[in-house]
Amino acid sequence: MTEATTGTKTGARTDAARMDAAPRLPVDRLLDDRGTRIIVCCGAGGVGKTTTAAALGVRAAERGRKVVVLTIDPARRLAQSMGIDSLDNTPRRVKGVDGADGGELHAMMLDMKRTFDEIVEGHADAERAEAILANPFYQSLSAGFAGTQEYMAMEKLGQLRAREDWDLIVVDTPPSRSALDFLDAPKRLGSFLDGKFIRVLMAPAKVGGRAGMKFLNVGMSLMTGTLSKLMGASLLKDVQTFVAAMDTMFGGFRTRADATFRLLQAPGTAFLVVAAPEPDALREAAYFVERLAAEKMPLAGLVLNRVHVSGADQLSAERALAAAENLEEGGIVDQESGNAGLRDSAAKADATDAGAGGGGTEADAKAEANADADVDADADVDEITAGLLRLHAERMQVIAREQRTRDRFTSLHPEVAVAEVAALPGDVHDLAGLRAIGERLAAGVPAGA
Repeated sequence: MTEATTGTKTGARTDAARMDAAPRLPVDRLLDDRGTRIIVCCGAGGVGKTTTAAALGVRAAERGRKVVVLTIDPARRLAQSMGIDSLDNTPRRVKGVDGADGGELHAMMLDMKRTFDEIVEGHADAERAEAILANPFYQSLSAGFAGTQEYMAMEKLGQLRAREDWDLIVVDTPPSRSALDFLDAPKRLGSFLDGKFIRVLMAPAKVGGRAGMKFLNVGMSLMTGTLSKLMGASLLKDVQTFVAAMDTMFGGFRTRADATFRLLQAPGTAFLVVAAPEPDALREAAYFVERLAAEKMPLAGLVLNRVHVSGADQLSAERALAAAENLEEGGIVDQESGNAGLRDSAAKADATDAGAGGGGTEADAKAEANADADVDADADVDEITAGLLRLHAERMQVIAREQRTRDRFTSLHPEVAVAEVAALPGDVHDLAGLRAIGERLAAGVPAGA
């Protein structure tokens, strides 16, 4: 048995061991299951959640599902990939998707403030809604209050689910420092809007008129004095006006937050944790897996993006480096003088023979020049070959490092199904690229693995 054959079999055994270490994520089965109504792509920032969500949407639509992809990614890469000039708070049909099996694809980008405005307009009479929308504190809250984006994402998810226009909703969760923010923020905002602080500010409005002001001045003068110093008298007034106008709506925030949380726990929802084969990203993924389990939310598996692979993994990094060093020193691995030396000697011999036969003519000079050129060309080939061998060695070292990182995750969570997606040479910017990602997702292992 040759060394190359042995190396190939070793590579095959390594691949088999990798697949045995963690079950393969059955992406197509997940997309084809009509009982799956919501897929949530979550994970740390910068790991490819948006691309994954878009690729899943394209693949599901071309397999017969009516899909809407909701993205909260401010980079707007989803719009570019799907050929849509701009996304907004209204789902837009994506052209170019093969709908032969009856599938459709729509995409939208969350407009946080517009979604909050829709809640106000849908749950307050026209006069009160106008007062709320014009309130400075509301405008600040709806545009950038901590947790508002995540809460509104869940509000929009609930709205889309209630419409029944699509049989699959794919959610690209907000980029955040911690993946756990996605689960925590809706509850935090609901608790804030329905909490003691708001109730305190609401108390004067509930009493009403002068009695209310007397209640505020006598019973809570210390608190409001402190709040005025912290917030400013004008802001405090805006907050109180906002609270009075939204009095009838506060319970609804908590109710909807609880309803959405239950929707995320329902059997028709599937969470996909997206990560890259890097320590920080997989550490974040592990935290998220554990949190989903604690909240009893259905985890479908892990999507591992940007995995490096090689079609020549039978050549180890060590052997590649050794071969490169030998070429750079003028030899090859198995021969002291090397092919370069043999070629050099042969070229000189040819030149000598030509000189002996021709007596030092112009033809002799040309022959010698050609021999020197051949030697230089061979040296260039050796240099290029050595460079390629070093690049291969670096790639194999990266692959080994990524595999060790992945193995640490699977050792902690051997029950989590995994789909690996090979790193691409460039960014995905069209439907063809999204289809390619979808095919790799469905395969479960990178091409060449």
